[in-house]
Amino acid sequence: MEIPDTFAALSTPHGESAIGVVRCSGQLCRELVQDIFGNNSPTPRKVYVADYRSKENELLDNVVYTFFECEKSYTGDPMLEISCHGNPFILQHVLEDLVTRGCRHALPGEFTQTAFMNGKMDLSQAEAVIDLIKARTDLSLKAASQQLQGSLSRRINGIVENLLQLVAEIEAYIDFPEEDLPTDGESAPISRLRSLSDEIYELSETARSGIFLRDGVKAVIIGAPNAGKSSLLNQLLGESRAIVSNQPGTTRDYIEASFFVDPYRISILDTAGVHATDDEIEKAGIAKTLEQIELCDLILLTIDGAESPPLLPDSVLSLLKADNTILIRNKSDLVLGQNSEGYLSEIPGIEVSALTGSGLKDLKALIKDLLGNPIISEQGDVVAVSARHHTALLEASKELLSSVDLLNRDEPAELVASHLRDGISNLEKIVGRIDNERMLDKLFSSFCIGK
Repeated sequence: MEIPDTFAALSTPHGESAIGVVRCSGQLCRELVQDIFGNNSPTPRKVYVADYRSKENELLDNVVYTFFECEKSYTGDPMLEISCHGNPFILQHVLEDLVTRGCRHALPGEFTQTAFMNGKMDLSQAEAVIDLIKARTDLSLKAASQQLQGSLSRRINGIVENLLQLVAEIEAYIDFPEEDLPTDGESAPISRLRSLSDEIYELSETARSGIFLRDGVKAVIIGAPNAGKSSLLNQLLGESRAIVSNQPGTTRDYIEASFFVDPYRISILDTAGVHATDDEIEKAGIAKTLEQIELCDLILLTIDGAESPPLLPDSVLSLLKADNTILIRNKSDLVLGQNSEGYLSEIPGIEVSALTGSGLKDLKALIKDLLGNPIISEQGDVVAVSARHHTALLEASKELLSSVDLLNRDEPAELVASHLRDGISNLEKIVGRIDNERMLDKLFSSFCIGK
């Protein structure tokens, strides 16, 4: 998108607070300091205290302001940050006054997009900004912070440099065919390409844990009525969030809450019991349950371990897999029924008591095992790529394997070089060395205004 000269936004949350920060970015910032505060030569990055007077000379607030020159600012353009008292009316008046002086309201993510456009950060670092803001666990915070510092960029750039070296060697062979390419040993293109392809694939495999760290894990508790689903939810949350009753069908709509299984935040739904019923309200609740099962990452299938296993619809059974489902035999404080022992044996299971809390610690350990641990590099970096990165990495790996196949079949070197360049292009999408305005607009529109 086109970036007009100067834009402004509130960069702290809306509502009352001790301090509210308004910031501007663009060529008007130095002029704003002169017009508003009478400071004709502000020292960059020095903090000033002054009265903020509107264009009509009305005193709006006593503020703290800082001017940043373009080389040292967040966006790469001149910036002005104004810290006001955190009254929403004061902040609104300051923003309105800035607009009368030639600024416009910033678009979502425009500060960070400008920083990207000005080369202050690459695209993977820009994405890490929103991950840092939304992080809800220690490890997700660490992963976002490391990506913002360039951990992923360095990995990608290292792979790209190796591929560029290979392309240069292959293109040299095209120009000087009498110089044969090595075919054996670690220096041979095939060996090097396979090694790089493996590295790319391993990086792409971190997407699952990366998505879980960024977005949290979507989980759902399902089972027949009176299996103890709501009691289990309350135990996981450590509070009485769901209504518990011996009467079947108490939960008719789903209840959503969150708890943590280190290092993930889990958003969990307690759903209506899945069973045959003529009650129209219960039918609607069960239909919603089926919708949620299809959208979730983790299914906690809860059965009454003291009774015969339930007969679940085929539409539900088809969604239960060993890598996304845990079978919870509830009511272990009672005598467990023999019929439940071989029930869905291919799915990992555990015995718990939602009444006493017995087995809850082991259940959380099993959840953690099923979700998997994020990969930590030898340098201590948390490797966790996003869904967008995952797609680009798989495409790059595919191009490299195509190059290996061509080399094995002694196909023309020009074709090999073409596939390698396509592989490099896919990798460079991750760090943003591309010209795709629509993709960039979509990505930055998910940011908050003021960031």
